[in-house]
Amino acid sequence: METFDVVIIGSGPGAKTVWESLRRGDPGRSIAVVEQGLVGGNCPYLACVPSKTMLRGEHVWGLAAHPEFMPLFLGPEPPETAYRETVKRRDRLVNNRDDAEAAEALVQQRITLYRGHGTLVRPGTVDVAGERIGYRDLVLDTGSVPVIPPITGIGDVPAWTTEEALSTPELPGSMVVLGGGPSGCELTDIFALFGCVVTVVESADRLLPREEPEVAATVTEAFHDLDVRTLPGTTAVRTGPRPHGKAGVYLEVDIGRPIEADRLVLAAGRLPNTTDLGLGEIGVEVRAGSPAPVDDHCRVAGTDHVWAVGDITGINSYTHTAEYQGRIVAANLQGRDAVADYRAIPRTIFTEPGVAAVGHTEATARAVGIQPVIATADLAGTVRAKIDGVSTGYVKLIADPERGTLIGATGVGGRPEEWISQLSTAVRAEIPVPVLADVVHPFPAFSGVLDAPIADLADRVATSRAARVVHA
Repeated sequence: METFDVVIIGSGPGAKTVWESLRRGDPGRSIAVVEQGLVGGNCPYLACVPSKTMLRGEHVWGLAAHPEFMPLFLGPEPPETAYRETVKRRDRLVNNRDDAEAAEALVQQRITLYRGHGTLVRPGTVDVAGERIGYRDLVLDTGSVPVIPPITGIGDVPAWTTEEALSTPELPGSMVVLGGGPSGCELTDIFALFGCVVTVVESADRLLPREEPEVAATVTEAFHDLDVRTLPGTTAVRTGPRPHGKAGVYLEVDIGRPIEADRLVLAAGRLPNTTDLGLGEIGVEVRAGSPAPVDDHCRVAGTDHVWAVGDITGINSYTHTAEYQGRIVAANLQGRDAVADYRAIPRTIFTEPGVAAVGHTEATARAVGIQPVIATADLAGTVRAKIDGVSTGYVKLIADPERGTLIGATGVGGRPEEWISQLSTAVRAEIPVPVLADVVHPFPAFSGVLDAPIADLADRVATSRAARVVHA
């Protein structure tokens, strides 16, 4: 049995960060990667990259159809043509879901690749399709699997998962999306702008329930402009083939009339992929679909040499979270005492308008006993918005007056994913609000929308502190 210094089960972004960090910092360490799917995980082939490529295509096509920009384009082409060309570009960028280049890159880094499902058989040993390999340290990055909602008849219809929706060349005439979270909203945006008639069914009382209520209102309004039907506070209860021999699906919901559509898309979330990993063989009991418990070093609880990164941990399921955890694990494997801090992990949704947030919402701040100071600004008032023809967007900043620091922020519109990081830095480093007010933003940039609300926060934090001194 061959034994490696580090064995990694799974090869997603977190795993890649681990092996690349080790190769830079400890090039002599022996590493093996076990992968039963595509080398690189879902993100490059079936999730982040194809979804953002499709969103980029539909946003560009949407500009071509915008009255203000239409004269600058030769088109617009019909939506079917634009969709077809966007699919071609998507498939080029994901190498047609071929991982040969990624596998060869492992070889070039002197990393041994085992193809197959990895299962722990005892501490220090992993079985891969009947072959056993040893490890001194084990890293788990097995990702997540789609939630299949408990709907009567769900097994009788050809429902798409998000992966299938992001790999198909088909543009349905109509679609029902189950789930109004980030993935469901991004898929809705893609297909609706290309002409598909979309209905979104969400059991919570609004779309994107984790974010500020204003976010849901803005995204919902944008969807309605695309003739999307949104059904918050609604639960799907039964599905089956469309009646009268017509192709497609039939969906009954608990409120309102049944829905018929060409396609049903399951976007109701994902569960950590801990099934059949053999964690019980090393004394870690985890129910199927539950996350692997990790401490703040990303070490699996109750073990000394088993680590986990990415969706399997159930913590902020974003690619950038997995990469961050990968850095933590790699540092600890090299003898440093690295601790994960998740307070400032940005949350991004690439709809149009886009959404980016970090830290607390107003509701979560109040739920933990903070009486926040809040400042807002309208993006439409910026010069950049006028230049780009952006009419929708805003920023909401949340500060803790006791500490005088930013604890949360939400941006909508104006490519907020590109400037949310400065607010993440402020939250993570607990930068005093007056220092933030002294930051100079380039002109004309969307980030200039931050100037007024940060100055407002600085004034109000100072006033709050002065009032406490007077009453002391």
